[in-house]
Amino acid sequence: MHWRDAWLSCRDGVGLVSRIWQPPGAGPWPVLLMRQPYGRAIASTPTLPHPLWFAREGFLVVVQDVRGQGDSQGTFGGFAQEAPDTADSLRWARRLPGANGRVGMLGFSYQGLTQLLSDAQDGDGLPDCLAPAMAGLDERHHWASSGGAHWWALGLGWGLQLAALQCRRRGDQEGWWRIRRSLETGAFLQEGAELLEELDPAGMARRWLGHDPHQAAGWIRHEPAAALWQRPMLLIGGWYDPHLEGVLELWKRGRQAGANPLLRIGAWTHLNWRDGIDGQLLRFFQRHLQPGATAVAAAAPAMVQDPSDGQWWSVAPSAGEAGVTPALEPGRRWHLSAEALVLAADGRAPAPGGQRRWLVHDPWRAVPGRGGHLGLDAGPCERSDLDQRRDVACFTSAPLERPLRLLARPRLRLRVGADQPGFDLCAALVRVSLDGAAHQLSTGVARQLGEGCLQAHWRQVWLQPLLLHLQAGERLRLALAAAAWPQVAVNPGSGEQPWGGSGPHHRVITLELNSAGAELSLEPLDDLDPGAHWAHPSPAP
Repeated sequence: MHWRDAWLSCRDGVGLVSRIWQPPGAGPWPVLLMRQPYGRAIASTPTLPHPLWFAREGFLVVVQDVRGQGDSQGTFGGFAQEAPDTADSLRWARRLPGANGRVGMLGFSYQGLTQLLSDAQDGDGLPDCLAPAMAGLDERHHWASSGGAHWWALGLGWGLQLAALQCRRRGDQEGWWRIRRSLETGAFLQEGAELLEELDPAGMARRWLGHDPHQAAGWIRHEPAAALWQRPMLLIGGWYDPHLEGVLELWKRGRQAGANPLLRIGAWTHLNWRDGIDGQLLRFFQRHLQPGATAVAAAAPAMVQDPSDGQWWSVAPSAGEAGVTPALEPGRRWHLSAEALVLAADGRAPAPGGQRRWLVHDPWRAVPGRGGHLGLDAGPCERSDLDQRRDVACFTSAPLERPLRLLARPRLRLRVGADQPGFDLCAALVRVSLDGAAHQLSTGVARQLGEGCLQAHWRQVWLQPLLLHLQAGERLRLALAAAAWPQVAVNPGSGEQPWGGSGPHHRVITLELNSAGAELSLEPLDDLDPGAHWAHPSPAP
């Protein structure tokens, strides 16, 4: 293995250690920098190519342990510490022996956000190009909660991983093993918050759990330097990744700033990228960092992968671009009627009347959450058994007369009331195939707390953005439940913030669903055409 370790002394004297993989030959080479908290030897290899792969393509690859993690000095403070350290690291990397002065950044999740945080406003303290994957700027909406509900299983699992790393740093083997056993047995779903309070009380995950997801108070929203938006950027997201909304916001912000970022959304979970986009990453960095890079062809601005067949599509950011063909689109709006979804033309008034249905939530056997973007078992799944439960309300369309393919952010509007001052409304969008199988496409949650729950009011649920693809004869289904455990904590029905699974004080909750005027709409994605214009299918990026 051709690597060496090197130290950087930050402006406050704290030392950060990096592992450097050097190409063969004399150089000079452009630098690829990754800043991460999990140990520099791992280098995000569960999802990205090994640093040696990039080194053999002519890049000096630098993977750094962030402050307070791995072998770096200092105290780990999470995202709040990264802006000055990223700027210092970029300036240092440009002057490494063998470097040609140009630096790109890469990495996903925590490593994705470190690319966007720098206290430099321009110059050497910003990357020459960057490829943030599966990350966002808003700690409340892009990292910790959805619809007013904390990401329970994901948030605890990630927080405990960071806590275990801190246990190892201070030599607390007993604490490390307690966390490991709790994660392996699933006990962390009940005891994880207490473990965080004991073993990592100042950690980000514990802080997030202490803030109300309904309120902005206490939450941090990061803001990149204005000049960063003008740097070449490749944004990477996954349909089954919890940070997809963050990636889409980055795409929108970049375009609003007048830049031309690239966007790639695959049929990926947070940790399983399957075919990945190694070639796209390489071409992106070659184009913007290596001498003679102008010979590398520019890529399509936005490409998305169809989860149903794996095909990649180039998506026109606006209508009227050359080389596009119209998608088949019978409609984007359905009304709820009794147990059916009724397809409606845009602008058509909802059918009068409606029907009331009742859901009884029994906390002893709460409806489980499965797959999707918030599951420990993230990804596509079959849910026929869930949809057959009497505590799941299903609204199913008639068979489609022609195919449907479009990009959308599903939104449900429905009048709901309950007999307790707290309830959850958990929604799933489902494709019912010709053989009757129920394939879950997207999920969302809306948490309701307080005395207003006792009255029927309009409630709104936003579901995970998706590429919807239905064949003629298939049906679309909306499934509603009052729980999605352990993806979100089980609502106790008392008006208090949910905290864990069902307990002896959890109440039975009866929900009244009124379908009069209720609507499921498939809203356009920000700065992406919702389906009217597509390029011809493209090869894998």
